[in-house]
Amino acid sequence: MKVHEYQAKSLLAEFGIPVPEGKMVSTTGEAREVAKMLGGRVVIKAQVFAGGRGKAGGIKMADGPEEAERLAGEMLGKRLVTYQTIADGVPVSKVLVERALDVQKELYLGIIVDNASRVPVVMASEAGGVDIEEVARTSPEKILKAYIDPAVGFQAFQGRKLAYGMGLEQAQIRAAADLMANLYRLFVAKDCSLAEINPLAVTVDGKLLALDAKLNFDDNTLFRHPDIEQLRDVEQEDPLEVKASDMGIKNYIKLDGNIACIVNGAGLAMAVMDLITYAGGRPANFLDIGTVNNPERVVNAFKIFAADPAVKAVLVNIFGGMARADIIAQGVVEAKKQVDIRVPLVIRLAGTNVDEGKHILKESEIEFIEAVDFYDAAKKAVAAVKSAS
Repeated sequence: MKVHEYQAKSLLAEFGIPVPEGKMVSTTGEAREVAKMLGGRVVIKAQVFAGGRGKAGGIKMADGPEEAERLAGEMLGKRLVTYQTIADGVPVSKVLVERALDVQKELYLGIIVDNASRVPVVMASEAGGVDIEEVARTSPEKILKAYIDPAVGFQAFQGRKLAYGMGLEQAQIRAAADLMANLYRLFVAKDCSLAEINPLAVTVDGKLLALDAKLNFDDNTLFRHPDIEQLRDVEQEDPLEVKASDMGIKNYIKLDGNIACIVNGAGLAMAVMDLITYAGGRPANFLDIGTVNNPERVVNAFKIFAADPAVKAVLVNIFGGMARADIIAQGVVEAKKQVDIRVPLVIRLAGTNVDEGKHILKESEIEFIEAVDFYDAAKKAVAAVKSAS
């Protein structure tokens, strides 16, 4: 789950991390009043779940209350298009009005869980204010890392080493190490999957502030954090992903292709998407149906596909282990009764109760294309789309 910048900064401040003075507003009049309260020169920042706001006109400087009101009016109620959004952009219903600062240097600081080492890793760089992915590609030596043993926690010497590597002055080392330790406390306490400050600003008077902030949270831990769950903004999420979540389908991600997929197991789902691409097609979604033997989940998946006008074929690929092929088949049959799906349906079943599953499908007399393995299924789904078009 993602939250807005103003929400992330509120959490940072709660954990002792300095942030610029500011306030979220949803009207132009409020923007004018906040700018007046802050004393004039402010930054107006569109609150959306996307990077690249600055280049897209989503971050602007105002020299006074009147200009703040005008610039807020240029953002509110509009859609912002950045390199991280869909073609139509994302809606802007809130802006953050912050006191403008005189910045001497912009740094990067972030924490993620490293999949290879299976521990949190703190990343720091003197090259802040730009995409960290671009820094990693062009200047990997500028990214410093400290791997954290969860049993021990973030250590002061790790913070000092990173701070020195970021080129900070001696007087700033202690403050930087404390800031990193506080960010790690937040990361652990709130079950974050990402905690990022970019840029971490060094002002002309030598102070460190989180000029921008991004926090993502592990969806599977939200039951422990009702306060975080209340921060969710479904307006910024893909409508189909919201619909899937409301139906109990947690592992659905909308993609830009036209072949919808129902698969059991995340690894198999990714392999199917790869093979669809290899066969010359494009997957419309990632969907791990899971190992729950519940036909209703299959029905709900078809309801999601029916609501996606981009879908031109449906590929069902089930390798039954804990999930039973006959239960999935029952779900497909029931889905065809309830949902008006008028696109080709490709089905490959294997594993537990596969003969019963195939019998159910054939007895139902629904039209489908049978596949013998999942590469065969991918090729037939791609061919079906081309034939239909």
